[in-house]
Amino acid sequence: MFNYSNDTHQAVEIKTSRRLTMPHPQDFIEVQVHAVAIAATDALTFELRDPEGAMLPPFTAGAHIEIALPGNIARHYSLLNNPNERHRYLIAVRRQSQGRGGSRYMHDELRVGDRLAVSAPRNHFPLNEAASRSVLFAGGIGITPLYSMISRLEALGGDWVLHYAARSQRHAPLLDLLEPLKRAHPERIHLYFEAEPGKPAFDIRNIVSAAGAEDHFYCCGPTPMLDAYQQACKDIAPARVHMEYFGPRQAVPLASESDAGPKTFAIDLRRSGMSLSVPPDKSILDVVLEAGIDASFSCGEGFCGYCRTAVLDGEPEHRDTVLDETERAAGNVMMICCSRSCTDRLVLDL
Repeated sequence: MFNYSNDTHQAVEIKTSRRLTMPHPQDFIEVQVHAVAIAATDALTFELRDPEGAMLPPFTAGAHIEIALPGNIARHYSLLNNPNERHRYLIAVRRQSQGRGGSRYMHDELRVGDRLAVSAPRNHFPLNEAASRSVLFAGGIGITPLYSMISRLEALGGDWVLHYAARSQRHAPLLDLLEPLKRAHPERIHLYFEAEPGKPAFDIRNIVSAAGAEDHFYCCGPTPMLDAYQQACKDIAPARVHMEYFGPRQAVPLASESDAGPKTFAIDLRRSGMSLSVPPDKSILDVVLEAGIDASFSCGEGFCGYCRTAVLDGEPEHRDTVLDETERAAGNVMMICCSRSCTDRLVLDL
């Protein structure tokens, strides 16, 4: 449980309650904000429960939920609590002043008692529970899915080590939750605060080089950290390297003169029996929706995985942050919200 008396994880007293619009009632469930707490500078945790006290859909370590917010905003947040806790979902939200409004709404408007529409949990960042040892790298708010993994590994008696980097202790969410673990396993938790002198350097390459031959690696954090992590793990079997982005790695452009694939390409929709043309200024998802095809989607930027579509023929040009290298090389699935085609035609299972 959270210790709301801790200076870095204090309860926020918010009393007025409301029911927010549920834009996808057929896919989403209703939850109620049970508690809000301060996790770090500019970071809050939200405890979500069923309004009637029922058990919530199950989840596995590394999973996330999508939350529908007013203004047709949808945001994805990793679940940080132990998967055994079916009575609640716990998420942490960093305030993004330059974002598109989702985190600002969560921080400034969301109240205890408010009801939200959330998706069932999905997991694009699963924990391999059979691994001999798990090496976890977290950057700032990226600690959230990794804390859930640690809770699961502790329950299983698994071997793990955490390397957690943040600007300072004030900017590091969930430090109070990690403190009991650090007392129990001082050799397993390593903290790196770049703004505080005297702390050890955070060298991902050396940490990976010193790891065991069968270790599995996990990383969630800002893009520079993930880039360094990928470089450090480039010679390790992809099945042992796992990562999750906060959001899209970069702004995903539509086709241009510099793209390797054709500027305009065709898509054949096998189940719908339709052939459509995708111009340079539209995504596959745009064209499919305009044709009246019911396609699942959410973020529109290639990091949530909701628009994953089977590719039956042709070679996709992947621009997402969901698929791993093995899935990209296989070429039999793609994210149609952002990815395009290296061939003149794609045949999709739509």
